[in-house]
Formats: sequence, structure tokens, C-alpha cells
Amino acid sequence: MKPTSTLACLGMALLLGACSKEGGKLAHGPDPKLPAPERGLLPDMKIAEPAEWGKQKPTVPQGYTITAIATGLKIPRQTLVLPNGDILVAEGRGGNAAKLKPKDVIAGYIKAQGNTKVKGGNRLTLLRDADGDGVYELQTVFADKLNAPYGLAFFDNKLYVANQDELVRFDYTEGQTQAGGPPVSVARLPSEINHHWTKALTISPDGRFLYVGIGSNSNITERGMEAEVDRAMVWQVDAATGAHKPYATGLRNPTALAIQPGSGQLWAVVNERDEIGPDLVPDYLTSVRPGAFYGWPYSYWGQNVDTRVKPEDPKKVASAVKPDYSLGAHVAALGLAFSLPAMGQAYADGVFVGEHGSWNRADPVGYKVIFVPFRNGRPAGEPVDFVSGFHGADGKTRGRPVGVTVDPRGALIVADDLSNTVWRVVPAK
Repeated sequence: MKPTSTLACLGMALLLGACSKEGGKLAHGPDPKLPAPERGLLPDMKIAEPAEWGKQKPTVPQGYTITAIATGLKIPRQTLVLPNGDILVAEGRGGNAAKLKPKDVIAGYIKAQGNTKVKGGNRLTLLRDADGDGVYELQTVFADKLNAPYGLAFFDNKLYVANQDELVRFDYTEGQTQAGGPPVSVARLPSEINHHWTKALTISPDGRFLYVGIGSNSNITERGMEAEVDRAMVWQVDAATGAHKPYATGLRNPTALAIQPGSGQLWAVVNERDEIGPDLVPDYLTSVRPGAFYGWPYSYWGQNVDTRVKPEDPKKVASAVKPDYSLGAHVAALGLAFSLPAMGQAYADGVFVGEHGSWNRADPVGYKVIFVPFRNGRPAGEPVDFVSGFHGADGKTRGRPVGVTVDPRGALIVADDLSNTVWRVVPAK
């Protein structure tokens, strides 16, 4: 596409976005009211102008404090708290999918305006607070020359990293600040095209199985189903042999995985499809059942057929499992962590979800960390803003949350890939 054509299309997109209808109130919970699909030439596209934090900080509930424990990072995505309290940060940017249509070029331009201009680090950074005073005085590279690392997991002195193309393992000795050698391959991961490049990761309580979230290669199969082989699903990988199989399918982009304490149940947050309106389709939080199909690409939220997908598959639609909890359309949930009593009574039972923020709504949503309360092992009630203020009252964006991790000692660790900061939220003493 010629630059002049791109600019013309961009101008048209911005004009259409300015004239489009704003979305309604986000539908949360197990039974969201879904509007009728809206189709248009282009979806709404709007990214808030990035700005520096300066003296400002994100907002947290009364009785909590927030501190930047690491700055100057290179696109922090997900974090992991090691047994000794050190924090590992995966840094990088992946993806190599070619643009298919003019709207893809426009969307890419719009998205880029809301992202950091820093080059991804392709590394793991280690943070250490040696004296436990909340100040992480050591910030050092633990491992580098990785390929867009994202998901992290740990079990029995083994550190697992999900690069965009490969699941790898490091041997780990408590207290070390640098990997003792290059990583060992556990399993190759689908990486051709890589429209959705992030590979989420968690591990079973007994350490036998790793679960890897692998996103689709399109919005709704624009590249054909052959490009979706082994995609839009969660893999179960044998940690010892690397043998893998589909664990659950039809999950368009499972961006974060977590094991529920006590039950051992696998949960995920999933980014759903675009381009059928500002209020469709809800991103969601769900338990992940073995062998279950969650609808993509043929349907959404159970049996709501997506008529854009041809040929249709009524049998698959009939089998689609409805997710557990709507987070609202286009919030771009990228982080998931179960809470613990150490986080305070009001936030003791539930999950924290990092919402990176929308790019395709006239009124931006997300751009915060929410807390979804649980009761009897299930989501129960409206979400609560836990870390907000990333998208300010002035309409500018100073940060975008990605991964969230609960430190067992009573802290929430939040990766912010716009300001390249790691934040730490603790109950005030």
C-alpha cells in the first residue's frame, strides 16, 4: 500500500471513529446481556495519547500503597515471584503476521500510537529486595537472547519460560541472579505467522503438566482454517517429555493462565473477537475444562453464531461451552492471579485481572487492574477497580497493565508495558 493510500484510509478511519456510536456500560458476570452485532466498513479505533507519569502514580484502594519497584525496563509482560521473594520479569515484543487488508494497516497504526517505542528486551530481569523493606535494590538481567518471552512458571528448582516459538526450561538454584547456562527445550510452540504471539503459561500443582495458551492467527479465520492448526487453544505439555495435546479448544486468545489454590482447577482470561460492535464480544474469565470447546470461531458466549465464519459448523456451535464470567468487550485482559488472605480481608478470595485496554472503542475501556470476588470457588459479584488511573481524567494514558502476580507475603506485582515499570501494591501498615 502506498503511503498516500494509507494516510487516506487512516483519515477515513478517524472520521468514522469520530462519528460512531459509543459503547454502552460494560456487561459483567455470568449472564451478560449481549447486543445485536454491528457491522461496518471499519471498527471504531481510538487509543489515548500516551503521557509520562511524572509525579503521578496509579490509584489504589484506601488502605493500600503503590510503589514503582523497577523502571527503565524493555516491555515487561509477565512476572513471577520465586520462593526466596525475588521477582522475574519477562520482557519482549513478538509477532510477525503480515497485514491482510487496508483496515489491518490502519489498526496497526492506531495500536502503535498507544504502545511504548522501546525495543523489546527478549530477556528475563531479576528484581531483589534483600532486606525486605519494599525497595528492590537489585535489578539485573537473569537471562537474555530469548525470543519474545511471555509466560513464566516454576516448580522444584526448574524455571519454565514460554517464548513465542518454544517452551524452554532453566535449572535454578535458590538465590542465583543469573541463569547458569542456556535454556533446555521442552517443546516447540506454533509460531508461523503468529498473529497472536503471546504464549501464556502455568504449571499443575504436582509439576507434571505445563499448560500453554496459544492464540489464534486471525480475528475470525481470515487466513483460513489451515493457519489455525494447533491455535486458539490451551495445550497440556508433559514437563518431563515435552509431549503435548490439546487440553481445551475454541479459545480465541488465552492470554493468561492460573491454577486455583486448593481445587487445582485451571482458569484463563481470553480476548475475544472484534469488528461486530463496541459491546461485542466480551473478553472473559473462565475455568478451563479438559476437552471443552469454547466457541471460536463459529460462535461466541455459547451458541451465539458468528455469521462471518464460513462454512458454519452447527455441531461445534451446539457443543460450545459458555464462559464463566464476562469482563466486558475489548478490555484486553492480559493478566490473571488468584489472591490470598495476605492481600487483606476485602480482597482475600478472588482473582486480580490486568486489563491492557481497548483500541477499538470510541470510549476506551480497561486500562486498569480489577478484582473479581469469588465465593465457593466461583466468581460472585461485580468487579472492583484495584489499580486504576492508568487512563487519566485528562484523556491521556500513562500506563497499560499486563501481567499480575500475587506475592505470598502480601503484595500485588503489576507489569506496565507502556511506562516500562513494575508496580507493587501492598496493604498499608
